[in-house]
Amino acid sequence: MRSGQRALLRTIETLRTAGHAVIERPTTGPGTAAAIARECLEQGADLILAAGGDGTINEVINGMAHSQVPLAILPGGTANVLSMELGLGRRLDAAAAMLGACVPERVSLGLLRASGVPPRFFLLMAGVGLDAHIVYNLNLDWKAHLGKLSYWLSGFGQLGRRLEEFDVWVEGRHQRCSFALASRVRNYGGDIEIARSACLLENKFEIVLFEGENAFQYLKYFAGVLTDTLPGMDGVVMLPARQARFEGPGGRRVYVQVDGESAGWLPASIELVENALTLLVPPDFRERSLARRERRWRGFSAKASPR
Repeated sequence: MRSGQRALLRTIETLRTAGHAVIERPTTGPGTAAAIARECLEQGADLILAAGGDGTINEVINGMAHSQVPLAILPGGTANVLSMELGLGRRLDAAAAMLGACVPERVSLGLLRASGVPPRFFLLMAGVGLDAHIVYNLNLDWKAHLGKLSYWLSGFGQLGRRLEEFDVWVEGRHQRCSFALASRVRNYGGDIEIARSACLLENKFEIVLFEGENAFQYLKYFAGVLTDTLPGMDGVVMLPARQARFEGPGGRRVYVQVDGESAGWLPASIELVENALTLLVPPDFRERSLARRERRWRGFSAKASPR
């Protein structure tokens, strides 16, 4: 038995000892978690507890959208952006210990319509172009053995490649770019922050568009992410929106990813679906989110003020 499985079994036993009636429903492979979540709801579950990475959680929300039953998470998988965003950390036992104090928050979901796949809800983000190309072509053996490092290696392997550009329409504005990120969270990959003004509690996406066919431009963009100088950088557009549409250039496919999983190709569109999911969050999550937003706005005001 793997260490992760042993940790999960210990966590389940801890929850039962604390008085929770836990019924285990293991997935049997990719694409099965949504059906399991729907079955649990039909059988009267009053809480869905998803243990896994962001891809597994994405499947679960696609079985729960528009239900009033809350979703709680236990971190797992290669990366867990949602766990980091909520402040639950990476440890199963620590996250489980916080469950009793968590409170329900009704949040919005994104809805993706893309070529090659049925409509799909997402909680965290949708990416078009560069990062979706990396996800689509990721070496699964690397992912199994190297975890998040496999994404970075695959990303740096794009240097020198000509990137496919595509057209984006955001609230009536047209832009051409090679990477578009529509995010509901600040965290990206669990380690860095790109859409720093995004917030799960607000009814909008933070959309970040990166121009350029030359992959070496992304070294500049990456430096901007690390130093928080991305807003206003040449070649980068950041704006809030509730919907967007993406059209490919023809010829080669331009791929889409949602919550870190490949999700079809262009043409595609996204839209915000309000009041679509009840999520259990730490009791101070709303206060922390509002405080971060206030600090962010103060930072923007300070940058915009004349010296």
